Amino acid sequence: MNRSNIMLVAAREFRQIAAMKSFWLTLMLLPIALALGPIVGQALDDDEATRVVVLDRSGGAAREAIVDRFEFEEDRYRLSALSRYVRRHELERADPQAPWTQHDRWYTAADVATFRAQGGIDAAIAKLDAVKPEEIASFEVPTPQYEFPEAPETLVSAGDEQLDERVDALLDSEGEEEVATVVMIGEGYPADPTIRLWSNEQPSTGFVTVLQDVLTGDLRQRLLTQRGLSPQEATAIQSAAPAIAVSTPPPGGGAREALLIRSIVPLALAYILMMSLMLSGSWMLQGSVEERSNKLLESLLACIRPEELMYGKLLGALAVGFSMILVWVGCAAVAAFATHGAIADMIRPALAPLTSPGIILAMIYFFVAGYIAISILFVAIGALADSMSEAQGYLMPILLAILLPITFLIQAIVLGQTGLMVQVLTWIPIWTPFTVLARLGAGIEMWEIVGAGVLLAGFIALEIVFLGRLFRASLLAQGQKPGLKQLLHRFRAAPE
Repeated sequence: MNRSNIMLVAAREFRQIAAMKSFWLTLMLLPIALALGPIVGQALDDDEATRVVVLDRSGGAAREAIVDRFEFEEDRYRLSALSRYVRRHELERADPQAPWTQHDRWYTAADVATFRAQGGIDAAIAKLDAVKPEEIASFEVPTPQYEFPEAPETLVSAGDEQLDERVDALLDSEGEEEVATVVMIGEGYPADPTIRLWSNEQPSTGFVTVLQDVLTGDLRQRLLTQRGLSPQEATAIQSAAPAIAVSTPPPGGGAREALLIRSIVPLALAYILMMSLMLSGSWMLQGSVEERSNKLLESLLACIRPEELMYGKLLGALAVGFSMILVWVGCAAVAAFATHGAIADMIRPALAPLTSPGIILAMIYFFVAGYIAISILFVAIGALADSMSEAQGYLMPILLAILLPITFLIQAIVLGQTGLMVQVLTWIPIWTPFTVLARLGAGIEMWEIVGAGVLLAGFIALEIVFLGRLFRASLLAQGQKPGLKQLLHRFRAAPE
């Protein structure tokens, strides 16, 4: 077998595919997506607070209690977000006594009061920026979820018969005056505890729960004072609550979160293998059909052996696939280390498995072996088909048989499930490379990796023997539509 002939065929196969516009469009798809992703994300991000008008006709104390409670919830959320940011980047030295450097509690009203007394979010960010390294992105302040503008005069002056009409007009307003929810506390409150709520969409459960909790507390406060308790005693009873000590792993350290982060690179490789095989397989079939229609195969077979043509096509397809993968992985790596924020903080530790030589070798082996195992099928289909429609007829059932189980496999790995289906797919050669790649992050025994690797190598050897026979016999029998009997005969036909 002449190696130079194989390399010539591989080079021609690569040039033929690289000359297609669809190849370059596909090659640039991921870089364009990575470039446009942040822009589109910012455009789609709803960073505006939901505007809620509270019309309090009972004197104003209830509205004040509602606004104070939602501001408290916002500050508690900021404290939690700050604490997670500080813990992720180990910035406790910024202010060891601040509430946001304490990670062992569910923040209480006392913690929020201390946070406010120390200057709130602006003071905390200033302290963090003074000690954090330059490569760490600044803390991004969460957008307030709710905003409480004053009730417009049209509502304040509205009578009972006009109220619904004016509320509907307010909810239909757009722009800066847009209001999503109107809450009305009647004049008879608290004797009549009925609260009316209008909304231009289904109000969130969290909003209604907090609103109900605030007004329930306000009613109980009034009832307790009516029973003879002082306001201070009533407030003490209302605010009595257990101090909850919270113990959690650092960001990325929880079992579930760590599993997902470790699985990012292996799952990405399995997905990229699947996508690159689908694309390069389609291009390979298109090239094979064009060779038949242009009568190039006769000229090729006059100069080289069918086996050399098959190996050259395999090598060319492998080169196409690797060129795509190198570009995609390179762009993803640049995006991971050039961007800041939560996504970059997640991607960087996801690259930790690449520090293990064993994992790197396993990834390379199963990726290359998987590419060869599936590409041989495409090469054989190209030898059987005389037209693109005929090739698609052979290709689609094979692609569906390969891709459908892989879809369920990736979902199972993401959910942390390694049940019977995952174990079975590990030992079926056509799915072995995808399964082992996907399981490298979730955890797989070394004996399974070695055993699956040996099984896959044996499967590829059998493919080369039997599909090589089919490829050779089909090339020499151009124009003949093989039935099942003829296909079985070609599998058995040994080269002369």
